[in-house]
Amino acid sequence: MVTTIEDVANEIFETVPVVMRAIRAKLRQHRDADLSVAQFRTLAFIDRRNGVSLSEVASHIGLTLPSMSKMVDGLVNRKLITRSAHDSDRRRICLSITPAGKDILQSSYASTQAFLADKVSGLSAPELEAVSTALHLLQGLFVYEREVE
Repeated sequence: MVTTIEDVANEIFETVPVVMRAIRAKLRQHRDADLSVAQFRTLAFIDRRNGVSLSEVASHIGLTLPSMSKMVDGLVNRKLITRSAHDSDRRRICLSITPAGKDILQSSYASTQAFLADKVSGLSAPELEAVSTALHLLQGLFVYEREVE
């Protein structure tokens, strides 16, 4: 079977939304956290890049600055993240995750990771390796694009 570039592009286009719907549904079931996928991704990004700016988070998540600011306000009000002035540039706001935010993030991540592990548990070792390889390849293609934007 010969697979064309267009075939692969179509498979990505068809598969990614299905996977994301399943992840969103699982996150919604995790009532303790009460996080949207965008909030979860925001917490995860801030956790990985402590002190990140609002514009960097907005760019990563794919939201406008006003929308990201509103989401950040909600996360600050819930005491999941903090805002502080940058040490050398008082105009720049730095975002950091709180211990409560880290707890919710870890709990949500663990629950969702277990769900995804269960979904792939029936795959053989070669199939798992193929999925992992494909995902690493895709991530490499799109991470660069996200950093350039």
